[in-house]
Amino acid sequence: MLMENLKEKKPKRPKKPPKKPPKRKSESEGFKNIKRFRNIKPEIRILGVDDGPFVPHSGEQVMLIGTLFRAGNWLDGVLRTHITVDGTDATGSLIELVNDSRHWEQLGVMMLDGITFGGFNVVNIREIFQGTGVPVIVIMRKYPDLPRIKKALKNFPDWEERWDHILQAGEIFEVKVPGQEPIYMQICGLSEEDAREIVKLSATRSAIPEPIRVAHIIAAGVTTGESKGNA
Repeated sequence: MLMENLKEKKPKRPKKPPKKPPKRKSESEGFKNIKRFRNIKPEIRILGVDDGPFVPHSGEQVMLIGTLFRAGNWLDGVLRTHITVDGTDATGSLIELVNDSRHWEQLGVMMLDGITFGGFNVVNIREIFQGTGVPVIVIMRKYPDLPRIKKALKNFPDWEERWDHILQAGEIFEVKVPGQEPIYMQICGLSEEDAREIVKLSATRSAIPEPIRVAHIIAAGVTTGESKGNA
């Protein structure tokens, strides 16, 4: 009887390993090696990411919209994911969003509207570059008030880790777009010179690069039913 029972039981199939994207030629074991652009094409593929409106301190889900642009002139696609307001899942969600996209191999760079989404869900741009092989540019309209941000983060028990993500984003650079107010950026995975050129190339209708400006409009419109103004 025991032998019959053993025969009836089918062996368990081994679990498949999680899907991992193939490494790009530009991706290295560490973040110190950056992507070198021989020349930046006028149709470089840029993924711009912004969040939709949300209720502060709610712990609810907030939508992130990614727009895939050819520089600042042509919209090729829209991606979507969700993160938790004031949570810690923004970095992982963005890595998954990029790696699962059919546009992954075409991406030249990712642009983020700030380093926090959904309140204080802080992004680690080094982890994003390491996890996707896609260089990251963080765009800020104004120079951030870092002491004020640090003070606000101290309301969270893991504030030191969140603050460390901000410090790891590195130096803040001013970028002057012709005919517009200056904006600011932090970068990972590419040179300052290349980042400046990409920002200026994609800022076709305002100081804010078009991939981010359109992501902001779409995220607001989808969430509330109608967007209000520009990014």
